[in-house]
Amino acid sequence: MSDRSDRSDRSDRSDRSDRSDRSDRSDRSDRSDRSDVSKELLEEIREAQARWKEDVLEPLLAKHGHRSGEFQLTDGAPVDALYGPWDLADHDYQQDLGFPGEYPYTRGVQPTMYRGRLWTMRQYAGFGSARESNARYRYLLAHGTTGLSVAFDLPTQMGYDSDSERARGEVGKVGVAIDTLADMELMFDQIPLDKVSTSMTINSTAGILLALYIGVAEKNGIARNKLRGTIQNDLLKEYIARGTYIYPPRASMRIITDIFAFCQSEVPQWNTVSISGYHIREAGSTAVQEVGFTLANGIAYVEAALEAGLNIDDFAGRLSFFFNVHNNFLEEVAKFRAARRLWARIMRERFGAKDEQSLRLRFHSQTAGSTLTAQQPQVNIVRVALQAMAAVLGGTQSLHTNGWDEALSLPTEEAARIALRTQQVIAYESGVADFIDPLAGSYALEALTDHVEAGAREYIERIDQLGGAVAAIEHGFQQSEIQEAAYQAQLAIESGKATIVGVNQYQSAQGVAPELHRADPAIEQEQIERLRQFKASRSMTTVDAARKALESAARGSDNVMPHIVHAVTNGVTLGEIAQTLREVYGQYVENVVF
Repeated sequence: MSDRSDRSDRSDRSDRSDRSDRSDRSDRSDRSDRSDVSKELLEEIREAQARWKEDVLEPLLAKHGHRSGEFQLTDGAPVDALYGPWDLADHDYQQDLGFPGEYPYTRGVQPTMYRGRLWTMRQYAGFGSARESNARYRYLLAHGTTGLSVAFDLPTQMGYDSDSERARGEVGKVGVAIDTLADMELMFDQIPLDKVSTSMTINSTAGILLALYIGVAEKNGIARNKLRGTIQNDLLKEYIARGTYIYPPRASMRIITDIFAFCQSEVPQWNTVSISGYHIREAGSTAVQEVGFTLANGIAYVEAALEAGLNIDDFAGRLSFFFNVHNNFLEEVAKFRAARRLWARIMRERFGAKDEQSLRLRFHSQTAGSTLTAQQPQVNIVRVALQAMAAVLGGTQSLHTNGWDEALSLPTEEAARIALRTQQVIAYESGVADFIDPLAGSYALEALTDHVEAGAREYIERIDQLGGAVAAIEHGFQQSEIQEAAYQAQLAIESGKATIVGVNQYQSAQGVAPELHRADPAIEQEQIERLRQFKASRSMTTVDAARKALESAARGSDNVMPHIVHAVTNGVTLGEIAQTLREVYGQYVENVVF
């Protein structure tokens, strides 16, 4: 018989509070009499559970035991075999769940959720040249995508023009190469920017890409206040998990808050930051760490904006979040609900936000690239469908579904279409979009939601004790926690405790290799030649003056964003703008953690 049976099936679950770390939720200590189940009925249920355990469960376990394997969440917390009212004995419906569109937003940020409008179906795409990417975007829009999501190549992300020595061999490989306003115009040719919402996964150069987007819109007669979309603009997670940073953290925070202030007055419908747990999870974090570290970063951005003189309710409503969707279905649904509830509490209790828009955690989600396997890659279609369903049942506002071939290459058109059709089947055929938070009230789901919230809150408190997210990054705290979690997960796979279908179990001989997307090696030289012609056609007097004005603003206290917009519309390249800021702020060197 499994040695876990005495833990998983105990008759009295009152000590679950220790595992869930509910002790930090002191506001519940006097609420036991407000539970949805009366004390008398709860005692009857516990007695019935004890009888069931003794008469039904234990004889069966004595004969057959449990199946082999670990019964636990991604953070190692054990999963009980059975959940019931005893797990929610201290729940208060109004304070813990409430109603959709109302505080604490556990059940969703909109009163109607998908009955009113479906989530935005985005497909993350971008590769090679601006012309190729434009063709893919128009293809996706023609097949039902309702929002664009742009991937940029590494030189663009790192602030280098395509003709830089540091860009050699990387131009157009993992995303689209954008050096100039002319490139941006080509990428969005014949795409109505006043009608399409555009998300750009860009961080260190986010302000430059937003300026280029504004430049394209205005050349097409579209006012800034008509533009809708998101720049990721989340540098803190770059230092924690991803690595496409340029400037030191405190300089990056200054640029980010300048973007907040600029968009508040100039581009009011734009989401100025997408606070990203996605890459934290891709780096190997647990679900609890993903929420805790992401919301701690959100706290840091809010505090930086307040220190810059902004009013909480003037900018907080434009903050958005970006989460991963992994395979543990119920844990992922619970993760999204816990994040919404915890953020609402943080904004109200910690920052005193009054506007309801400031309290609502709105998020984009993407299925987990790190879960996709090169072995038996078509099985990834199943993984993506499972993850997409979890995102929908968790209440996402926007969703990207990965192509099944992304463990091998950038997705082909066929793979991108299947990924989009996965969302459409969930939306129109599954029936789940007819319900608002349909899993609410599940004993298991609500217990998991409590667990994720408590664990995330504990991480936030530890980060606060270190001086906040920036100071904790400088200490290497988040990095070391993620590395340990990733190490433990890998050990579980290698030992067989965790099963990955097609990798360490249920292997099969590889069949015919699928057709993959391959970047044309000629694209790099074509892009460099386009850039050479662009540079030859401009006025260097105008370029030098724009760079000098930007440098002066960066060294002083003026908002840098108007100067970046002026620069891109006057012939300054992305790499030149980034280099100007490097000369002012310097370049960050990672604090390596072992």
